[in-house]
Amino acid sequence: MSTIFDFNGSKGSGWSQPEPALPNAIDSIPEQLRRRKLPAWPRASEPELVRHYTGLSQMNFGIDTGFYPLGSCTMKHNPRINEKIVQLPGIDRIHPLQDESQVQGLLAIYYEMQEMLGICSGMDSVTLQPVAGAQGEFTAIRCIQEYHKSNGDEERDKVIVPDSAHGTNPASASMCGYQIIEIPSGEDGRLDIEALQAAVGKDTAAMMITNPSTLGLFETQITEAARIVHEAGGQMYYDGANFNAIIGKTDPGRMGFDAVHYNLHKTFSQPHGGGGPGSGPIGVKNHLSSFLPTPIASRRDIKKDDPKGVGDGHWYFWKEVGEKSIGKIQQWNGNAGAVVRAWAFYRRYGRDLVKMSEHAVLNSNYLRHRIMNPDPEAAEKILCMPKEGAQSDLVMHEFTLSLSPVKDLNGVTGKDVAKRLLDYGYMSPTLYFPQIVPECLMIEPTETESKEVLDKFAADFHSVLSEDPEIVTTAPHSTPVKRVDEVWAARNLVLRHPIEEK
Repeated sequence: MSTIFDFNGSKGSGWSQPEPALPNAIDSIPEQLRRRKLPAWPRASEPELVRHYTGLSQMNFGIDTGFYPLGSCTMKHNPRINEKIVQLPGIDRIHPLQDESQVQGLLAIYYEMQEMLGICSGMDSVTLQPVAGAQGEFTAIRCIQEYHKSNGDEERDKVIVPDSAHGTNPASASMCGYQIIEIPSGEDGRLDIEALQAAVGKDTAAMMITNPSTLGLFETQITEAARIVHEAGGQMYYDGANFNAIIGKTDPGRMGFDAVHYNLHKTFSQPHGGGGPGSGPIGVKNHLSSFLPTPIASRRDIKKDDPKGVGDGHWYFWKEVGEKSIGKIQQWNGNAGAVVRAWAFYRRYGRDLVKMSEHAVLNSNYLRHRIMNPDPEAAEKILCMPKEGAQSDLVMHEFTLSLSPVKDLNGVTGKDVAKRLLDYGYMSPTLYFPQIVPECLMIEPTETESKEVLDKFAADFHSVLSEDPEIVTTAPHSTPVKRVDEVWAARNLVLRHPIEEK
């Protein structure tokens, strides 16, 4: 397959940089920073360049090209009205250092977003500063850490996480200097309350958990878990990765949580393919609000004679949190593009967001039922996890499947099935997570997919299971990049085009 680099060195085509504006511009560049040879940039005409990038776009897979059942990562349709709003000149052509008087619109959006997130999560204060879910986790745990220090509880050096937790949970707590205590799931896949009771103590700083869990199960004893942790003097942290399953039905505040992070890029439709951009705001109860990163968006009433405004209304401004604040956790005050898109989604649907949760749960249960109840021959090859008969009949927004029976039957692994689904025009479900499920596929249809899409996916899933194992174990066959040796690729990373090596 030809690439743009195939045009390198061609003469009489393409476009080159103009002569420097200053005759001795090179002298302003330190000697050690100057190139020793010209870069091997391609010389291509405009049609050639357009074809190159169009070709790359056709090699990619995204939510706009097909079904994207990536469990836990929640890749769903991003309404185009969000893109229209975020590209308005008053939003996309401003600078973080502009005076408050010039960015009142964006500040108003920030303020409203803080208020709306606080309402739907049962929290008292919100900051939009974190720019990723994991950074939100880290920020929340740092606030909890400073809270304990302010109370003289510096001996609290342990954070409890269930074995079904997102991997970023223990990583974020570890970055704060905490030791991680992992507790097992019970026979039904839910939190083991007895194991939690045995794990808490005077050294417990917090417990990190998401509800519903990564198994797609609602933790029915979550208020009891919160009571146990609180009585031991610890704090409850809610991982908001699965927040889209409960909005309008319940909230972390009612469950007994003290802090929560939100994935705006998952719950509220902000696209986040390719590793970004993300947004991971956090909300906290009042006793933790003085430790939030500074500043946060605020507002005050203005009157007709106020020099900063004309007529009654509001003045929006950045308010410093105070001396107890953990400070800034990144340079600016949040990923503005992600915040605006999420705000547009929230403003558009408002109280109807409960339908998002209902449809997400409905689609998940419907697809699980379709996959788990195929024709008798295919039904023998799949098994819902944690173990047969253990998972409840009702799951939340996502569900897990174990392909162990298939592997035992003919050697086809969960990874093989995931790769073969690429040939059918789907993005792979999440593979081998959570790790407590052997040969795991985690599937999340989201609320944006139709019944027709789910029916076809279930039928194609069954087709993969009935294929010749040789076809499945060598998949994918129709994608631009075929079967990759992951171990070799991880140990021999190629981070630049070969032409640059010449």
